[in-house]
Order: sequence, then C-alpha cells, then structure tokens
Amino acid sequence: MKYYDFAVIGGGSGGLASARRAASLYSKNVVLIESKRNGLGGTCVNLGCVPKKIMYNAASLNELFAVSSDYGFDVENNGHNWRTLVENREEYIERLRKIYERNLDKEKVDVVFGSACFEKPNILRVTHEDGTSSFLTAKNILIATGGYPIIPSIPGSDLGVTSDGFFGLKELPKKAFIIGSGYIAVEIANVLQTFGCNTTILCRYGSVLRHFDEVISSTVSEHMEKSGIRIIRNASVESLVKSDSGNIDVKFSHQNLVETEKDNELVIWAIGRAPNSNYLNLEKANVTCDENGCILVDEYQNTRCPGVYALGDVCGKALLTPVAIAAGRRLVDRIFGGKSDSKLDYSNIPTVVFSHPPAGTVGLTEEEARQKYGSENIVIYKTRFNGMFYALSKNKVPTAYKMVCSRDDEKILGLHLVGPSSDEILQGFSVAIKMGATKKDFDNTVAIHPTSAEELVTMR
Repeated sequence: MKYYDFAVIGGGSGGLASARRAASLYSKNVVLIESKRNGLGGTCVNLGCVPKKIMYNAASLNELFAVSSDYGFDVENNGHNWRTLVENREEYIERLRKIYERNLDKEKVDVVFGSACFEKPNILRVTHEDGTSSFLTAKNILIATGGYPIIPSIPGSDLGVTSDGFFGLKELPKKAFIIGSGYIAVEIANVLQTFGCNTTILCRYGSVLRHFDEVISSTVSEHMEKSGIRIIRNASVESLVKSDSGNIDVKFSHQNLVETEKDNELVIWAIGRAPNSNYLNLEKANVTCDENGCILVDEYQNTRCPGVYALGDVCGKALLTPVAIAAGRRLVDRIFGGKSDSKLDYSNIPTVVFSHPPAGTVGLTEEEARQKYGSENIVIYKTRFNGMFYALSKNKVPTAYKMVCSRDDEKILGLHLVGPSSDEILQGFSVAIKMGATKKDFDNTVAIHPTSAEELVTMR
C-alpha cells in the first residue's frame, strides 16, 4: 500500500489547486484521484464555467450584428454553424485538460483514475475502470468531489436533460423548455434564444434569479422577455411525455390550471445541484453530512475526522470555482506551511450571471440588509440608463446599478450591477468593498468618462 502526505479526491478546480500547491510549494508526496479519465478540471472546465462562457461569447457576437449597421457597417449575417462552435469549444477544453496533465506531471503529483472511497479514516480504496481495486494511505485527505445537476422523480423526467446535456448538443434545437429559474437556467435560455431557438423558461416562484437583488431579477427578466423568451411564473412541472412527433410535451400546473407545452425538441432540468458525497463511505471516516448530503466542515475546512478535509461544491456553500481554489490554497498553507490561521473569508464574495446583459453582485442584497440591520439603518442608491454603446441604436440594452449602504457611515454593504460589461466592472469594485469602502470613498474617486462604470462614483 502506497503512502502519501496528501491525497486529494476529485480533479476539479479545488482539488487541482490544492494538490499542485502541496506538491510544488511544500514538496509533499501527493496523489490526485479523479473518477473520470476526461474529468480533469471538473465541472468548471468540462461542463460549466468554461464552455458556458464560450457559448455566452458566441451569443454576444450574434447580438452585435443587430447594432453594427447603426455604426455604418454593411454586414450580412449568413447564419451560424452550431456544430462548428461546439467542435471548436471541445477542442479548446481538451487542450486545457492536457495542460492540467502536464502541470501535474511536472510537479510530480501522482494521478489515479478511479472512484475513491474510505476504508478507514486514513485509507482509501480506489476502484479502477477495469473493475480492479487498489488501496492507498495518507496522513491528510481532502474531499473535493464537487456536485451534479438534479433530476426530480416525476413521470417522464428522464426525457429531459441537465446542463450536461445542453453542452452535448450537436445541433441547435428549434424549440426548448427550461425548468428552473437560477443562473444556469437563465444563461442557457439566453444562449438558445439568441441563436433562434424558441425558448420557454418555467419558474417555480415569481421571478428568475430570485436569490439575487431585485434590481438584477427584474432587469434580467424584463430583457429576457423583450428578447422573446417566454417566462412562466409560479408554476410546477407535473410530467414529461413523449409526443407523437417524437418531441416532448411538458405538463405543468399554473394558476390552478394544468397546462401543456407541446412539441419541445429539448427539455432541460436546471433546478439545482447536489453534492457528490454518497459513494465515499464517509461513515468509515466519521465524516458527517447535512440533510442534503453536503459535508459538514468548520471555517478551516475541517471535517469531524482529524486529517480529513472537504471544500468546494461538496460542502454546499458558495458554489463557485474561485471559492474552491482559494479555500484549497489556504488549507494547504495551513496544513503544510505552518500558517495556523490560514482560511478563506466567505464574506463579500463577488459572482456574475452571464445573462444577456450580464449581471454581477457582491455583498448583501437590499432585502438582506433590511433584515440584518433594519430598514431605518440603510440607504439605497440606484440608477438606470442605456449605455453609450447603444446611443445610435434602436436596440437598447438596459443598465441598472444599485448600491446598498449603512446609513451612519455609508459603508457599502452590497453592490448589484446589470448591463454590458458588468462582469468585468464588478471585479475592481469588489476589491474596494472587501477593503471596507464607503460611499464617500466612491464619491472622492474621479470618474472615467464616458463609461458606464462612472455611474458608480457619481451616483446620487
């Protein structure tokens, strides 16, 4: 049985960052165990952030054709080849996987492909592709197995696909029905509609992106509907049925009625994700989970078992690639670098929805701030306008910003952006907010003109 200083279960972003840091910076004997031979990079690289952003970029390019003539360009759009886009995207992702392989090899990290589970708190059994098993032992074990998209148990649910299936599409469907209202549902819906797919999105509650600030939810909803996406609110799916044409009928309850949306070529489940924790035999390591299967950890990523840690989506908190990477690097610094207080601060984590237009958020929503501090103790600043890029065009794309501040010192508690380039704008402002910036700090900053971002330092 081979011994390691550090064993990492899961070859996603958090696992890769942790393994590489332990090996390269602290010269530890490290093994990385990944269940899928083509899975290095995890969800983000293979079925998440990276392919999603490529599809977003492609849709954004398509939208520019509607504006180009206003700037004097005589451009004819002769159509789009979806298959070419997908093939080029997959070639790029394969290049990324090869880069990960080379980096792990260069840093002398052992890579084992197979499914790992605990035999004892410090012993792992790995089941390989050919059905054989091997065992290894490690002083420190990190669980970074991520999550997977949920499919509910209703009649015909297997007729639908998840976001994984969306990225497997070889051709653009003519009609699609998306079940869910979070960022995954919104991003996919916008891509499909932009390329000409007749798209419907069904929300269980009253709006899309309901966990985001209202300015984001309402502005994104408004523009989605303006672009032709049908949003069905306060509805729930009853069943999926194969239609006579070979497509899919979706039966759903809405306003005390049962309705059917017929002949969808594609139905996508985007109702949330669950942690990959069931197959790990966690009970043999005395590692506990909550009722949803998320591994319970403290602020230092410690599980109940000494020497066993967990981070990323499998813990069910802040399901973002940079969060897993940051938590992993800090964990390794604490375990091997003697930095006893090294941990990730989970407050004021910025995130972006790649909707059309994109939306970004950091800190508390207005509703969260009112609940935490009381309405009398906060002040709201907001603005709405059309960016100058669309000044010459009849095809307007909205921009809306909101700043949530404490009333006494006007410390910025939350910042919420919707509009072109909001994804890029938010990063710099997130640094300021993380450092404790106030409205006065923003007011004292000279604006860059003409930009959309200048509204954030001139807001009244």
